[in-house]
Amino acid sequence: MTGWDISPSGVGSVVSTVREAADAMNEGITLYGRSVQGAMESVGVLSFGDGGAAPGGGRAAGLVAVALAEFVAGTERDVAFLPLRASNSANGAIEATNAYVAGDLEQAWNAQRQAALAPDVTALLEASRKQAGEKG
Repeated sequence: MTGWDISPSGVGSVVSTVREAADAMNEGITLYGRSVQGAMESVGVLSFGDGGAAPGGGRAAGLVAVALAEFVAGTERDVAFLPLRASNSANGAIEATNAYVAGDLEQAWNAQRQAALAPDVTALLEASRKQAGEKG
């Protein structure tokens, strides 16, 4: 730890760039979600020979829509991981820099170590689902 030489203004500049990139990622993810939803709504439904009604009376999603839904479900953790990772890294860099400037190298090391851990997206996904359920 004695070999640290941190430039707070340099860290601030890099963190600003990371946050801009994370914001762009979030915008892209939102557009991705809307685009997939639009595609799922546009690809049609399965026909059961009775005017499109599924067993039980409703309309069944088409095979392409089902495939898109499976793809989204299979990749949601990866998609959520990226901006969360960027945010945790940026916040950790700021915390470590602030501790370094305050002279608390142990706290700086702990903040750096914590920021290097892979984020757990489970809580984020659960909160997103809950929020989506409240809106729907």
